[in-house]
Amino acid sequence: MVNATRPVPTIGSADTVLDPDEAGAFVTEQLDALPAEGRSVCVVVPDGTRSCPLPLLIDRVHRSLAGRAREVVVLVALGTHQPMSPERLAAHIGCPGQSPETAFPGMTVRNHAWWDPDSLVSVGVVSADRVRELSEGRLSEAVDVRVNRHVVEADLALVVGPVFPHEVVGFSGGNKYFFPGVAGPEIIDLSHWLGALISSVEIIGTRGITPVRALIDEAAAMIPTERRALCLVVRSGTTDLHAMTFGEPEGAWAAAADVSAATHVRYLDAPVRRVVSVMPDKYEDIWTAAKGFYKLEPVVADGGEVVIVAPGIDTVSVTHPEIEEIGYHCRDYFTAQWERFRHVPWGVLAHSTHLRGAGTYDPVEGERARVRVTLATGIPRATVEAVDLGWADPAAVDLDAERADPTTLVVDPAGEILYRLRGPA
Repeated sequence: MVNATRPVPTIGSADTVLDPDEAGAFVTEQLDALPAEGRSVCVVVPDGTRSCPLPLLIDRVHRSLAGRAREVVVLVALGTHQPMSPERLAAHIGCPGQSPETAFPGMTVRNHAWWDPDSLVSVGVVSADRVRELSEGRLSEAVDVRVNRHVVEADLALVVGPVFPHEVVGFSGGNKYFFPGVAGPEIIDLSHWLGALISSVEIIGTRGITPVRALIDEAAAMIPTERRALCLVVRSGTTDLHAMTFGEPEGAWAAAADVSAATHVRYLDAPVRRVVSVMPDKYEDIWTAAKGFYKLEPVVADGGEVVIVAPGIDTVSVTHPEIEEIGYHCRDYFTAQWERFRHVPWGVLAHSTHLRGAGTYDPVEGERARVRVTLATGIPRATVEAVDLGWADPAAVDLDAERADPTTLVVDPAGEILYRLRGPA
């Protein structure tokens, strides 16, 4: 494995905001030094659920690579999110109203087709023994490592994307853009369930190599393609950049995660009774908007409540209807009844536990969640209550009154900044 502590080219810090010209110059300097002549390049980028100055970056990628590389494919790392429409893709990369091929000659843009087996290539298997070792004994099951064929068939795979605290892996970015970003369902499910077994509240914002990060890095090492990463630390809710790092994914990610830890984490001295998470429009369903709970659960008092406010969201999950069949439950609800639920995609089970949060389950006394979760969205009340969550009318949410309540924390926008309790001095 690559030594993630080796210094990598870096610009900026947690206390700075980079000038766009300065940031662009850094990207150009790093990419111009890549040996791209006559080679095929796959550029893996985030979808619309991440704050990122992607148009600036794609412009610099195109300027540097399109004239030298034999082929440049931009691949949107959906994981299992819904695909972006042609119109949204064009706006996403900075050419609204145009086709990407017209705006950026020599470059094509594709969604990761996670639903299409023909789009995936197996690069190996992580054995059951190795999974047991990497997961610290939590799982013991071999997993087929499948990844988008554009990555495997390229000579160079370049990740371009931000790093934030993350509920499954600790901090996002780096090799996570391959797994789960452009991966097959097997390793997506396994890695997410591993994160759920550890629990979101324990792993989110954890620096260093968590068990899930170790599994992801193991899988990435199987990709035969040369890998590089341009990792970004973005000011939440904006396209401003605090810092950028470049190099092999492991090292570039580690350097960016250090900055993210100093940028994207807020500390409170005491827990709060209630949180109101106001979600920006970039989240289109609860599957993605659940970050408004993940990032706040650590600071909510026992018996408290998180209210997710998103009037524009009218569905639980666009791509995973199974969640409406099983509902939202704590981890122990599933592990205590594993034979009943093991057939459900493990990524769906993981999402369910992440949004329900910490809790207990007893066959006699039933399930007890530590924190209540309420949706103030456009989803019908019957649907919300059927998935075991609380319902509120979004029109009745008075944000000014909520801000005036000393026991309530209003986070607007929510979804990217992690809130934690300050430890003992």
